[in-house]
Amino acid sequence: METAINNKTLEKLKYELVRDGVVSYETLEKAEELADVQNINIGQALINSGILDEETLLKFLESKLHIPYVNLDDYSPDPKSFSYITFSDARRYRIIPLFKIEDVLTVAMSDPLNLFAIDKVIETAECSIEPVIASEASIIKKIDEYYKVADTVDDIITDDKSGEFDWTEELHKEDSGEEHIQKVIRAILKQAIIEDVHELNFEQAEDGLRVIFKQNGEAADKGIIPSVLNSAFVSKLKILSNLDPSVCEIPQLGKLCFKVDNTMLIASVSSFPTIMGERISLKIYKPPKKLDKILTDEKTRNTLLRATEKPGIILVCGSPLSGKTHIIYSLLMETDNIHKNVMTIESIAKYELKYIHQCELNENIGFNIDKALRFVEFQNPDLIYLEGIKTREAFEFLSELYYNDKTIITEFMANNMTDLRQKLSFEDFQSFKSLITCLVFIHSRESIEVFDKETLQKYLA
Repeated sequence: METAINNKTLEKLKYELVRDGVVSYETLEKAEELADVQNINIGQALINSGILDEETLLKFLESKLHIPYVNLDDYSPDPKSFSYITFSDARRYRIIPLFKIEDVLTVAMSDPLNLFAIDKVIETAECSIEPVIASEASIIKKIDEYYKVADTVDDIITDDKSGEFDWTEELHKEDSGEEHIQKVIRAILKQAIIEDVHELNFEQAEDGLRVIFKQNGEAADKGIIPSVLNSAFVSKLKILSNLDPSVCEIPQLGKLCFKVDNTMLIASVSSFPTIMGERISLKIYKPPKKLDKILTDEKTRNTLLRATEKPGIILVCGSPLSGKTHIIYSLLMETDNIHKNVMTIESIAKYELKYIHQCELNENIGFNIDKALRFVEFQNPDLIYLEGIKTREAFEFLSELYYNDKTIITEFMANNMTDLRQKLSFEDFQSFKSLITCLVFIHSRESIEVFDKETLQKYLA
């Protein structure tokens, strides 16, 4: 179950529950202890324990805040209002617009006392906000069900009986304006999904913007976006990815959300300045599967799961786009997250994982990998996933985490086992290599090997 109400609202009103006789002080204390242990908020702890039902809690807040409660299961938002709040903000702040009358936008919030969220929406929507209360689960459901805004690509249906699809057919239609550009982006993504391509590049050329699909290390030219549409296309793609379209002199990293056959997919979007203009790289991440769907052999799977129960480094290796991140996310879903502090440090959080404390780096404000590594230990994680460790300082920090009894998951690029042995033979890796307690090597989707510490040390010796 998703969190019903966020902490800001309940933390301010929790003692009102006692004063009004809704719960006893002892019950509230137990709920707080349960919330701390399970990494949930007090509201969910009260609901999960059967002490209160969700509707009772929401109506209590309605009476205290004098803010109406709305059951979104019986409500259909006005699609026109979605243009005032971006998809990413809606998901981040658990907020959905319902309707707009004159200069007032009515929004459903799970946490109506989250003033930061309200200020952000006011700034974006450029109008007054009138909140109503709704459960977080119902808000998320409505966002996924109805949201059709400028910063998300509409559903991409891949049921193409001919088995062939060419995005340029959409390009050559006589449509014009932003909607046409968005349809072109959607068509390019659709072709990539149909062809099982996970990396797309948009490269500047003399006659426009070339669309490049990359698969198995091979680049394929899939056509060109004419120069006359170049600027509009890049700007729209940046807006969709929550990037600043007015900035082109420095690199930017964003996230694009889009649905394929009712499945939400995430893509990281990287813009990088070149002398010809910006080059944009897009990597598509599929939702993680359960680990037993990837590692069907129970013995192999248990070897990997046992490694998460003790201090050490779990190293996931493979070639580019082999599925390293995918298997790591599947492994994270298997950990006993309620009783552990599991954290991640990533450039982009590909999917939201329940009970996992996911952290995104932000170079724009100076929150880089070095700063994250220096401060994450203060959070006392039991298990931590560190994306793309490459520097000597980072490897040294992994050693420090190990000696502090932490379990670390990280990834390493190697095209095959011979390549891995050669890379780990360098002197800089000797200490790091001795701390690896489990190695996962992805040869292909059908061939994944898992080595325990004893087998691995003999293999790498």
